[in-house]
Amino acid sequence: MKRSGAQIVIESLCRNKVKTVFGYPGGAVLPIYDELYKNSHRLNHVLCAHEQNAAHAADGFARVTGKPGVVISTSGPGATNLVTGIANAYLDSVPLVAITGNVAVPLLGKDSFQEVDITGITQPIVKHNFAVSDVKELSGILDAAFEIASSGRPGPVLVDIPKSIQTDVCDESEFVVQELFFNDLPEADLSAAVAAITEAERPLIYSGGGVVASGASEELRTFAERISAPVAFSMMGLTALPAGHPANLGMCGMHGSQSSAKLQSECDLIIALGVRFSDRATGNTAKYKQGKKLIHVDIDLSEINKNTDTDIELCGDVKTVLQKLLVLLPQQFRPQWQKQVSEAKKLDLPPEENSLTPRTLLKTVAKYCEADTVVATDVGQHQMWTMQYFPFRSPRTLLTSGGLGTMGFGLGAAIGGCIANDRERTVLFTGDGSFGMCLQELATAVSQKLPLLIVIFNNGVLGMVRQWQTMFYEQHYSSTTLNRKTDFPALAKAFGAEGKKVTALSELEKALTTLAPDTPTVLDCQLDMDEFVLPMIPPGGSVQDLVTRRN
Repeated sequence: MKRSGAQIVIESLCRNKVKTVFGYPGGAVLPIYDELYKNSHRLNHVLCAHEQNAAHAADGFARVTGKPGVVISTSGPGATNLVTGIANAYLDSVPLVAITGNVAVPLLGKDSFQEVDITGITQPIVKHNFAVSDVKELSGILDAAFEIASSGRPGPVLVDIPKSIQTDVCDESEFVVQELFFNDLPEADLSAAVAAITEAERPLIYSGGGVVASGASEELRTFAERISAPVAFSMMGLTALPAGHPANLGMCGMHGSQSSAKLQSECDLIIALGVRFSDRATGNTAKYKQGKKLIHVDIDLSEINKNTDTDIELCGDVKTVLQKLLVLLPQQFRPQWQKQVSEAKKLDLPPEENSLTPRTLLKTVAKYCEADTVVATDVGQHQMWTMQYFPFRSPRTLLTSGGLGTMGFGLGAAIGGCIANDRERTVLFTGDGSFGMCLQELATAVSQKLPLLIVIFNNGVLGMVRQWQTMFYEQHYSSTTLNRKTDFPALAKAFGAEGKKVTALSELEKALTTLAPDTPTVLDCQLDMDEFVLPMIPPGGSVQDLVTRRN
């Protein structure tokens, strides 16, 4: 059967079990959008307000489902608008397939209207990218894109399709299969790890996004209970164990819990699962590892020994490695270590508060959430408060920008996450600074009739930057006081959403009991600009430098 390139795109998406795509049309993808129109019964296209947010929506969709999200954009500015979203997915290891149009093949390299070398631009921020030059290769390339995006350590793949390729026709018998070559992972030697775990007196598990990506939450729980070890989390790994589990220490690192900081410094063995030891997680790497051994389990060999020296390397899928370790490890009891863990966790008990603060706000919203409620954040103080105080109970319920720290990520991600989660109530915690970067996507949330709860931590400043200016820059508040008169509730209503201003906990409780079932609601919560995210380990510092209160 003969098919055009645009028809091949649709068939490839359906063959790879894609049912929802996000995007924005333009001249260089008109043939593809014409086929989307004809195939609307097979593929749901979500029209976003901006290509960057479309990429974030596909990213959020992928994080919830564990399957590649798909975003489509036109050439030139449409393609370049995807770059931040692609980079965000790359640094957080999210499977994403980005399909861009380009000018016709004869016009490539001639500075044609809306022509950019998008494969060159994105080369450092993708697992792989393809520039299609022959329609016969298109089907195989698209299949390869999905395989690459989801295999091994997940990540984004870009496929650039010139407009002439979309209209070219070929027979299925002429399709060229794209050959893929993956390096085999070395066979992990578990004996040294088993010995180190058995001999340790104070083991601690450091769990990251790789645990969530591999679906190893149940194995993590069993492993922690088997070896009587507490679990500290990177931000990306935070949902792998329910917040109420006795072993859960919460997030570690710069703004992690006091218990995780204390116990990481006191343990004699760190078992790192699917983490990359970023600077925000470790602080001073020399002090971080001082006096302890380190076992590192990761599917990406390049991550091992990259940021810190490893004593025992286990390169492989976290779920598989944990299953093998569990076969070899007997039940271990460490009563003295468990006593230390229990004492350390008392440090995390919050003070009683009755006013509207970041902690009481998050605890109150959490009361109205189910165990599988998807929660998205933007980037800044509200993001760290969410990691500290929101009680996540299920894997794949947190959508946040970890590696890139993208302000504006949240609303697009919440839209994608909500659609992926059968359009159930989805929460976005954002700041007034972050929300200002992406608020046009309210139009998408309204048109899609999504029950988003958008909670703005409105303190009138760029809070995290202001905090650093207070602590490290002699209170030189350069360009962090926003001085904006934006009326967020009125703006929400202008978009067709609901909007309310919240100044007290009682107002918040009332607002949460009257949410519309198929309309976004924006709650503009007024907070003190001088609230700090604490505890905090200063950059380059260690647990000895931990700041727990404002001077």
